Amino acid sequence: MNSFELNKILGAVLFTGLCILSLNITARAIFAPEKPEKPGYAIAVPEKKDAGPAKPAEPEKPIAALLADASVEKGQASARKCAACHTFEKGGPNKVGPNLWGIVGGKVATHAGFDYSSAMKSKGGEWSFEALNTYLRNPKADVRGTKMAFAGIPRDSERGDLISYLRTLADNPLPLPKVAEGQPAAPQGQPAPAGQQAPAEAPPK
Repeated sequence: MNSFELNKILGAVLFTGLCILSLNITARAIFAPEKPEKPGYAIAVPEKKDAGPAKPAEPEKPIAALLADASVEKGQASARKCAACHTFEKGGPNKVGPNLWGIVGGKVATHAGFDYSSAMKSKGGEWSFEALNTYLRNPKADVRGTKMAFAGIPRDSERGDLISYLRTLADNPLPLPKVAEGQPAAPQGQPAPAGQQAPAEAPPK
């Protein structure tokens, strides 16, 4: 290839490059976007209004009043959630949890043949109406270390119904506690006077 042919090729390549560069510059000039002074969108965030002081928790209803308004039928229906771990009939077998016949008024962690946790064994005492009410509200808070995985029954009326049903699981059910006239309810989270404290759900493990 002589120098003349080589110069033509190089000239063509150079000319093509210049054309592309010119087109690029022209396109940028024509289609250049206008940049806003402030990028993005301004989002209006409404100011939070002061909701005022939190409402105090409603006082806990005494156990005697809970049981006075309770329904055994509703309690029996509520007890179905416990049936996976407990039996209720007299002489019934232990399952994941102990049989619950005679639980109300019975001594804690003494049902024959059941292996209770050390935490439950150390609790001591009896399953009074008050003790059951407290335990059934939040088992793990009442007996730290219990094997019972049940989260508890936060609603007072449902606990009352369940305890009322558990009371019937005995040859001689304990008499219901009397509601004292003008007796104040115990504040939430504090122990109530004798005969009106609060517990939790189906018996311990």
